[in-house]
Order: sequence, then C-alpha cells, then structure tokens
Amino acid sequence: MTTSAIPACPQCGMENTYPDGDMYICADCAHEWPQRPADIDEQGAVTRDVHGNPLNNGDTVVVIKDLKVKGSSIPLKQGTVIRNIRLVEGDAEHIEGSSDKIKGLVLKVCFLKKA
Repeated sequence: MTTSAIPACPQCGMENTYPDGDMYICADCAHEWPQRPADIDEQGAVTRDVHGNPLNNGDTVVVIKDLKVKGSSIPLKQGTVIRNIRLVEGDAEHIEGSSDKIKGLVLKVCFLKKA
C-alpha cells in the first residue's frame, strides 16, 4: 500500500503504520486505533451525562465533583448549576456553558448530571 492510504500514527506521528483487521497499528509505539474513526460516531453520537441521560442544547446540568478550572483561581464546586448548555458539534464528550462566576467553560460530560 502507499503511504498516503495508511495514516500516520495519531499518538507519535510516525508513518510506520499498518492495517490489522479493523485496526491500524503503529510499529514504533504499538498504538492501535480503528480504521473507521469518528465518521460513524459523529452521525450517531448522542451526548450523554454521567448517568447515561441524553443531553440537548439548552439543558441544565449539575457538576458532580469539584473541578479545577484552567485559567481561573476559582474552582468549580460540586453542585454548581450550568444552565443553557451548548453541545460541541462532532464531540459527544464535551459541552460548553457558563456558571454564575465563570464564563466560557468547556466541560467533560463525565463530570455532569442532567438537572
């Protein structure tokens, strides 16, 4: 196969990769990843909270544990309410929103539950 048909390793960037079944494997760092990545996930991905409840734009969520916020000295405390969330297009693991004290947050859904 030509080098352009097989992508470089997303972990180490080396081009010494090969297909194995449904996966690509990097011979240099042994990283494995699926041959058909996010195009299936992007079409059918549903953003879900920590309990598996589907989230939609405009929903209200609650933070389930204290989180440090990059670029801020104010932590996001457990129980903080995030109103009017926005889903990140093509990324089912993150949402955008704002708390009363911190604006412009991007949060992982594994730390959120639907209110």
